[in-house]
Amino acid sequence: MFNILIVEDDKELGRLFCTVLEKRGYFCMLAKNGEEALDLLDKEYIDLIISDIMMPKMDGYTFIKTIREAQFKQPVLIITARDRFEDIEKGFNSGTDDYMIKPININEMVLRVRALLKRAQINSERKIEVGNTVLEYDSFTVYINNTAEELPQKEFLLLFKLLSSNNHIFTRQQLMDEIWGMDSQSEMRTVDVHIGRLRERFKNCDDFEIVTVRGLGYKAVRKK
Repeated sequence: MFNILIVEDDKELGRLFCTVLEKRGYFCMLAKNGEEALDLLDKEYIDLIISDIMMPKMDGYTFIKTIREAQFKQPVLIITARDRFEDIEKGFNSGTDDYMIKPININEMVLRVRALLKRAQINSERKIEVGNTVLEYDSFTVYINNTAEELPQKEFLLLFKLLSSNNHIFTRQQLMDEIWGMDSQSEMRTVDVHIGRLRERFKNCDDFEIVTVRGLGYKAVRKK
C-alpha cells in the first residue's frame, strides 16, 4: 500500500482527498502546513506528497524547496487556487512534479497520483521494460530480444524520459531543460537531432515508436 501525505490547511478539503484516495487503496496522512509535514516525513515513510501553496507557518513553496534540498525524492503534486503562470513556474522551480488548479476534478487527481507513483517506481528501479525492449539506466544500455546496444548518454536519457511516461507529450523546452539542463547553451534543434537518431536506431523495433505532436513536442507510444 502506498502512503500519501496531504499538506492542506483546509481540513474539509484534506479529508475529502483522503477519503477519495483511501477508497482507491492508498493510505493517507494529513498535515496542515509545511512544518507539520516535515515532522511527519521524519517519522513516517511517504511515497507521494500532495501539497497546497498558501498555508500558515510554512507555505508550499518553502516546504517543497526544503525537502528537495534535504534530498527527499518523493513525487510532489501541488493542488492550489494560484493559477497565474508565475505561480506555476515558481512551483516547478521549487521542485514539484505536477500542478493542479482548484477547483479540481477529483478523478483526474487520482489519475495524476497513479501516474506519478508509477513514474517514481520506474525511476527507483532504474529500468523500463516495454515488450521485448529493456532500458537499463545504470549502463545506458538498451536490450531488444536480449541483444544489447549501449547508447550515448543524451540519447539514452531522452529515450528513458519518453518511455517512462507512455503517451505523455513533452515539449522541446521540457526535454531540453531536463536532459541538457536549464543553463544549457544548446539550440532547441538539438532535441530534434537526437530524436532523429533514436528513430533511426529503433526504426525496426516492434515495441514502441516516437511520435511528433505538431506544435507541441514529442511522445513515446508503446505498440504492445
